[in-house]
Amino acid sequence: MPLSAEEKTRYHRQMILPELGATGQERLKKSSILCIGTGGLGSPAILYLAAAGIGKIGLIDPDRVDRSNLHRQILHETDFIGQEKLESAASKIHQINPNVRVVQHEGFFTSSNSMELLESYDLLLDGSDNFPTRFAANDASFFLKKPLIHGAIYQFEGQVSVFAPHLSGPCYRCILPQPPPEGAVPT
Repeated sequence: MPLSAEEKTRYHRQMILPELGATGQERLKKSSILCIGTGGLGSPAILYLAAAGIGKIGLIDPDRVDRSNLHRQILHETDFIGQEKLESAASKIHQINPNVRVVQHEGFFTSSNSMELLESYDLLLDGSDNFPTRFAANDASFFLKKPLIHGAIYQFEGQVSVFAPHLSGPCYRCILPQPPPEGAVPT
């Protein structure tokens, strides 16, 4: 899929970077990522992925846009309060970059649907806020041999990790083999 004239103009500033160039931009256009969560962690990542020209962005988030989250969930806007986050996120992505294909997956990312959901994507971005989802993300990434980008935040501290044990290094379960007991971790 060669870049269109519009895309060459849109991505010109990043394509002049020798590390990226037109070839790298075409690779971004062919790539796909599944994003778990469009909230505080997923919002900024999804905005940048769309702006950078990732070809296909899958979204999974069961929640609705809430006024009390707008200060940190920057992907969503006041006009979407009460609506599904998937619809809000897709609308914003298309405003930022109409070239991105957005695929909406309704419901939760769980151990029972994780393999099927991730199968058609190149990598997984986990912006979830609960351990069952994090472990499902790890397991699907591990068995499908796809990189997992994991994000976590607590108050003013954040953490980002990339797990790709099929290339080298540990997986999420290597670091945290079992979920912590209920109530052991603050919200």
